[in-house]
Amino acid sequence: PCWWVGRLLLERRRIVSICCIMGDVKELPGMPLVGLGCWKADKGVTETVVYEAIKAGYRHIDSAADYGNEKEVGAGIRKAIAEGLCTRSDLWVTSKLWNTYHRREHVPLACQRTLDDLGLDYVDLYLVHFPISLKFVPFEECYPPEWTDKPGNAGTMILDPVPYRETWEAMEGLKASGKAKHIGVSNLTVQSLMDILSYCNVKPEVNQFESHVYLQQAALVGFCQANGIAVTCFSPFGAKSYFALGMATEADDCFADPVLKSIAEAHGKTVGQVCLRFQIQRGCSVVPKSEKPERLRENLDVFGFDLTSEEMQCIATLERGRRFNDPGNFAKGWGAPGSMIASIGCPIYG
Repeated sequence: PCWWVGRLLLERRRIVSICCIMGDVKELPGMPLVGLGCWKADKGVTETVVYEAIKAGYRHIDSAADYGNEKEVGAGIRKAIAEGLCTRSDLWVTSKLWNTYHRREHVPLACQRTLDDLGLDYVDLYLVHFPISLKFVPFEECYPPEWTDKPGNAGTMILDPVPYRETWEAMEGLKASGKAKHIGVSNLTVQSLMDILSYCNVKPEVNQFESHVYLQQAALVGFCQANGIAVTCFSPFGAKSYFALGMATEADDCFADPVLKSIAEAHGKTVGQVCLRFQIQRGCSVVPKSEKPERLRENLDVFGFDLTSEEMQCIATLERGRRFNDPGNFAKGWGAPGSMIASIGCPIYG
């Protein structure tokens, strides 16, 4: 369907090869390839959305303390279990350690708060949300504390120089305790992964990061899979997650891309389903977010077709390196006047 793309430059062909070779890599055993993303889900609808998702067949729920809706996520899970739609062991529940809890003594406290809010005895996967450590904020002061020292991100970001190794060793303790069945990382680059692999006793089992057709991160995907680290892609629809935040424009919308529209038409699918299928065929899991029952079902319906090798290659050529979720950009507004953060944000991908 995209014959007009033509021959690519040598470097593009190399990237295509990385994308397609990794298709046979298995994901983390037990973790469903499609999950429900809970980021930006409004508290008023979260319980219903989680319940409806489970009812539609979802068994993977991707949550986080920072999303501010874990009590509602837990209520939706309990309702589904109470009605016999599933058992706890049927579900894969992921949560994440927020930036203000990176010190060794705060990691288990943060995990327990998540478990209390979810109403669970354990999470299936616990991730370090960002490689950014911020000044500790007590629960009674503000929860979740977000990015600054005042509620509603009304203050400034205050960094706390906690070694990532200290945080990871505490994460290993959570796995040993059984409160987290699996542990992993989020938003880590290859260099950061190489560092953690040099000292860890338990290596990260998952790396969750932004990936969509305009930010495919083929090398990072390849490194993770070559080292036995499963990949979960957040924001798999790209700009769709960022329009409301003012962080994307219509020019960034992959749903209008003629290549994707042509491939979708050829399979009788939507562009969104093609975007998800592309990641799954690369051996990655995805956590798209939706509050609409029909879209929830659509996002789950991505296993009845395969993209051809040519189609995978065509999609690989769409790479733009377009990152939306970048604290090197959005954090600048939270830096104190004249500070490093005000100047360059937190450029963790720099």
